[in-house]
Amino acid sequence: MKLINAIKFAFLGLVGIAFIASCTADEKSTVAAKVDAPAKSVNPFPFYKNIEIKPGLNFEVLSWGKGIDTLGGYLILMSDSVKNNYRSISVERKGIIAEAWNMDLDNDGNPELYIQYLVRKDENDLNVYEYANNSFDKISFPGLNSAIKKGYQGNDKFFVKNGDLFRSVPVVSIDSGKTTTLVKTLQYNLRGNSFSTSEVKPEE
Repeated sequence: MKLINAIKFAFLGLVGIAFIASCTADEKSTVAAKVDAPAKSVNPFPFYKNIEIKPGLNFEVLSWGKGIDTLGGYLILMSDSVKNNYRSISVERKGIIAEAWNMDLDNDGNPELYIQYLVRKDENDLNVYEYANNSFDKISFPGLNSAIKKGYQGNDKFFVKNGDLFRSVPVVSIDSGKTTTLVKTLQYNLRGNSFSTSEVKPEE
């Protein structure tokens, strides 16, 4: 009789342990179900681009500003993790940054950051900064000459070809009531931190 009671007691004990373990597992699963997945971070900047010059040397270009999207500022951040050197420049902007890239148009070994932005709808312009001797130096970028500007209505495009910088500019002319659009191509050269412009004649 005592043996039977002992067996019953042991059986009830095992059932109780199993019940407690089941409840604990349910509680853990309930707690786990309440944990939300971390929200994905949203880029708060209207424009951001990381430009790698070489391993360890990077330039980051980002625009910022609230309210009117054509007004605000932008930053150029230089990170040289090899030399533990970090520099930056903050610039006011009147326009929307569309693209940024690096060139060494004058072949002097110093990076040049080209910031392309829309001044007005379909009208492009460039800001250029050379990074040399631990500082950012702005290089004045030339505007269109009077002959081209007379028929300029926007929709111009900057492009790089074989390491050279070009700009295609549609020029509208009206003669005897007839409207004609001619696309002119300009090439930019840089010497001594000064730009010069020449028109590329179409091949005959």
